[in-house]
Amino acid sequence: MAEKIDLTGMNIPNHVAIILDGNGRWAKKRFLPRKAGHAAGAKTVEKILEDAHDIGIKYITMYAFSTENWNRPQDEVDALMKLLRKYLSDCIERANKNNMRCMVIGDKTRLDDDIVAKINELEECSKDNDGITFIIALNYGSRDEIRRATTKMAMDCKEGKLNPEDITEDTISSYLDTRGIPDPDLLIRTSGEIRLSNYLLWQLAYTEFYFTDVLWPDFNKEELKKAIVKYNQRDRRFGGVK
Repeated sequence: MAEKIDLTGMNIPNHVAIILDGNGRWAKKRFLPRKAGHAAGAKTVEKILEDAHDIGIKYITMYAFSTENWNRPQDEVDALMKLLRKYLSDCIERANKNNMRCMVIGDKTRLDDDIVAKINELEECSKDNDGITFIIALNYGSRDEIRRATTKMAMDCKEGKLNPEDITEDTISSYLDTRGIPDPDLLIRTSGEIRLSNYLLWQLAYTEFYFTDVLWPDFNKEELKKAIVKYNQRDRRFGGVK
């Protein structure tokens, strides 16, 4: 048995963003349907949220469903939406039990009304919880987020609510889905893929990246600790100054 990693004395990232990748490959390796991989991945989400809280992480953002995921086979999309409905219902109960605040980012206009209602219920019932904040990226794409933000900024300029000359980086951030949420300190992507896949492009400007070959359903607390160890080994500099 591998020795457990001790994080004593290490800098714990305040906000960790994760791209949950590898559910399909996990299922294929076991001769199971893809939906079985997604179900296993959903269970891993719950475990990692508990582990992240225990470690001391304050914010965790997970890429649950991207704007590009609609292009997957219809039966897989339907299975994901069915899983999402159940997950949101369970999360409503779990959030208050675990003092977890939940937020959803992304474009909700394409989601079914009952899913939007569950999202609104989840956010409302957990808004006063002061434990870990769980941000779910759902029907999310960073380019789409920036497009929506700039459209709203343009409308506000047209209506005289915003002066174009006063627009700063902070102004732009305030129009994004993640307004009020600190930028991620660490990004983790599982399954060996090394790309951002249109995820939090603005917010990841100064984030440390960690890529692992571990498939998402197999990701666990020790794997999360490995990512934090690597994060602590980075020489973080901004603007070329230590």
